[in-house]
Amino acid sequence: MNNKIDGFTLQEATIASVHKAMEDGKLTCRQLVEMYIERIDAYDQKGPAINSVILVNPKALEIADEMDKKFKESGFTGPLHGIPVLLKDNVDTGDMPTTAGSLSLEGVTPEDDAFITRKFKEAGALILAKVNLHEFAVWGETVSSILGQSLNPYDLTRTPGGSSGGTGAAIAANFGLVGIGTDTINSIRSPASACNLVGFRPTVGLVSGDGIVPYSFTQDTAGPIARTVEDAAKVLDVIAGYDQADSATAWSMGRIPKSYTEYLKVDGLKGKRIGVLKSFFGKEQHHQEVNELVLNSLKEMEKQGATLVDIEENIDADDLIKNVSVHLHDLKTHLGVYLKNLGELSQVHSLEEVIASGKYHEGIEENIKYAQTLDVGTPEYNQRLVKRTTLQTKVMDLMAKLDLDAIAYPHQKRLVVPTGEPQADRNGVLGAVTGFPAFSLPAGFTKPKKTAPMGVPVGIEILGRQFDEPTLVEIAYGFEQATHYRKAPMSTPDL
Repeated sequence: MNNKIDGFTLQEATIASVHKAMEDGKLTCRQLVEMYIERIDAYDQKGPAINSVILVNPKALEIADEMDKKFKESGFTGPLHGIPVLLKDNVDTGDMPTTAGSLSLEGVTPEDDAFITRKFKEAGALILAKVNLHEFAVWGETVSSILGQSLNPYDLTRTPGGSSGGTGAAIAANFGLVGIGTDTINSIRSPASACNLVGFRPTVGLVSGDGIVPYSFTQDTAGPIARTVEDAAKVLDVIAGYDQADSATAWSMGRIPKSYTEYLKVDGLKGKRIGVLKSFFGKEQHHQEVNELVLNSLKEMEKQGATLVDIEENIDADDLIKNVSVHLHDLKTHLGVYLKNLGELSQVHSLEEVIASGKYHEGIEENIKYAQTLDVGTPEYNQRLVKRTTLQTKVMDLMAKLDLDAIAYPHQKRLVVPTGEPQADRNGVLGAVTGFPAFSLPAGFTKPKKTAPMGVPVGIEILGRQFDEPTLVEIAYGFEQATHYRKAPMSTPDL
């Protein structure tokens, strides 16, 4: 099948372009799903072998036919009618296995859907596939025992970031329309930055974590990975909101607008004051390509009417990971809650049993064995929580003193690393530890390299106040519309 039908082009399709083609009678949900499956068949295990898809929904075409039937009868069934969604495989699906990338959970199908899976289905979306992640979301290269190493479609020698790198690689390669990542330290924004995408880590408490394999209830959140800010906003509309099964979402009550799409303003940068966090820029030679692209992006914001304000305060991202973040302290207890609740569905019911099974990728061994020695409620853990609160106040005070709408910096000080190397110099921890919302947006490409014919993507990150997603949407959309840095990778062309 050709990836073009009567004026509709699949490559870089958006929710709006799909819905217009459906309304015009040019496209059915079945045709759309068939085209995406054809691309997955052509490029995920063959050709460039991106290796991002764990499982294509075996009922995808059956569901698509049902969608088409409903559309004929009464039009769109919801705001995401017929939209194929890629779920990171730590998001529960009651009709497909949820493995968290681990052989220790191979074949385990949860009893029901995660809250956000249900919200997608209620909005008319179709879950097309479950995609790879760094096993148990424990680090950032997207390698797992269930599937192996996913590759970056822009440079097949590099990782796609992580831990939601399967989502990032697959959305970049146009294997689905929108995707979901989860983020404990960097894990939505890292693949967005590495794969020339929009990644949005919402405020903790805006999106329910019920039915998502946890790393750290304190810092985890799920959010959209998409090719456009508009599509990310439309996904956020669907998944945000109160859920009785996740009491943290009570904080979102009264703080969610009618629609985040109301803030898609072409002049969204006009009058905004954006702090430039200088300590989050690298100072070595290998940081220069990223610095140049991010500084150019900041100049573009200035051209669009934003005021840039230098932040001289020294915030050290590595120190926050080592001495403030509670991710590894939470893992044993919080993952244990999920595994225990699987009951007879699973052969492992604790982190200790995962380790004993040996059914995990060797790359996570050091981290999970160290996490097994840690716990919540210890003096060190409580001290980290105090530091976390202190940091939240410090960031809010900085924004108040300088009258800032947002804070900007490179998501990763250096280019995303080659496969086989650990991620380094990532800055996502500031959003993760504070729990504040942060976007990663395409900031352009480096000069072409032998392994990267278009260059390697770089992302700029923008952090805002708690529940101030609307301001971030304005900034992100204004920037996107002025720059149009998003480009499809050459490794997965039109079929």
